Amino acid sequence: MVRPVKSRQIPNLPELIKETAWKQIAGSGASSLSLRSIARELQISAPAIYNYFPDRDALVTALIIDAFTSFGDYQLRAVERFPEADKQVERLYAAGWAYREWALAYPQRYVLVFGAPVPGYRFPESLVLPFMERSSSVLAGIIGELLVAGKLRIPEHLAASLGLDQAAVFMPQDAQQKGRLVSVIGMLIWSRVHGLVSLELAGMCSADACFASKLYAIELDLIYSQFVGIP
Repeated sequence: MVRPVKSRQIPNLPELIKETAWKQIAGSGASSLSLRSIARELQISAPAIYNYFPDRDALVTALIIDAFTSFGDYQLRAVERFPEADKQVERLYAAGWAYREWALAYPQRYVLVFGAPVPGYRFPESLVLPFMERSSSVLAGIIGELLVAGKLRIPEHLAASLGLDQAAVFMPQDAQQKGRLVSVIGMLIWSRVHGLVSLELAGMCSADACFASKLYAIELDLIYSQFVGIP
């Protein structure tokens, strides 16, 4: 029988615990996540894990925060390749492709933060919300830039349904209408790319990865044609 080692003998134990948890999630899903099974795999005692993660929910929260941080960083790096002030369109496409690339590279992370909730898990909104907002702020920031630059196309039926005055939206002092418009358009765009990516990860899109990529490119072009207008 292998005796568990003391936590002090393992450098970076919290990261190693999370790495093992991701492997466990990849193998059998987040619902089967177990601190004791992680301890057995790492050959450490259960209390060694409890020093860092007092229960399963604490570990799940840490994984969710890491996933949203990785997701946000990936998108930010993509859009930062276009630092010029007039590159809003390029940043929009870059953010769109980064969304799919990250999801395909880290499917377990994507499913954990966007898929079915972990049974019995209590979501600590105050802890996680800042990281969620950071990841979503990339798209919102680009839409805001397009609006300020006068490049955001606002479909008439959308403005009417929201009770927005198209002319007032472009006035600098009308921050409330601007914020509402950016939020709604961001949600519409997100739902479309998220839908395709989720279908692809679930194997519902096509067995042909090239086709899935082309379909995604078409959707990004449709989003561009609907919401971007170059004066």
